[in-house]
Amino acid sequence: MELAYYADYAVRLVNTEQPARNTDALTSVDAVRELFGPSGQAARRATDADVTRFRSVRARLRAVFEAADTGDERLAVDRLNSLLMEFPVSPQISGHEERDADGRPDWHMHLADHPSNATAGYAAIASMGLAFHLTSYGVDRLGLCEAAPCRNAYLDTSTNRSRRYCSDRCATRANVAAYRARKRLETERAADTGRSAETAQVTTPRTER
Repeated sequence: MELAYYADYAVRLVNTEQPARNTDALTSVDAVRELFGPSGQAARRATDADVTRFRSVRARLRAVFEAADTGDERLAVDRLNSLLMEFPVSPQISGHEERDADGRPDWHMHLADHPSNATAGYAAIASMGLAFHLTSYGVDRLGLCEAAPCRNAYLDTSTNRSRRYCSDRCATRANVAAYRARKRLETERAADTGRSAETAQVTTPRTER
């Protein structure tokens, strides 16, 4: 199974909104359909009613990342389990149109969903993919970008569990901000040192000869 691919469904949905910036890209049925990527058949099931339903699932998926980001593993798992129970999937062997060197189908495992609507199908795959990622790599591999006000979700696939930002752009922005903050602090400390020296010179009594 392409577990990373399925887990990315959750990330893509969560990141359609940036609460701190008060922005929301999930405003139309076309935006819903874009989330499915190349899965055209699933996307065609989407209707205007799915916009509201997708937003509801998005909030619940973000809550999973928020719990993981604060280190509350139990809460993250409980929230994800709630989604898995509500939106179940079943494994299925699939070959599609792919063929191996001998002309036989390239059989592989696929997460099959049997949804009543587009939201149920997407939520099922996103939740199962996220669950596989969580159990394979750990709850601490689910993160929220530290470059405020971004807070986009990401999946940490680094070898040393060191990822802190959702993208290179946010990492660069955070590093620049940290550098500028250090320089300001150095300047303020230098100014304080200068003022202290001046004060000491003024208050030191002169010795009469």
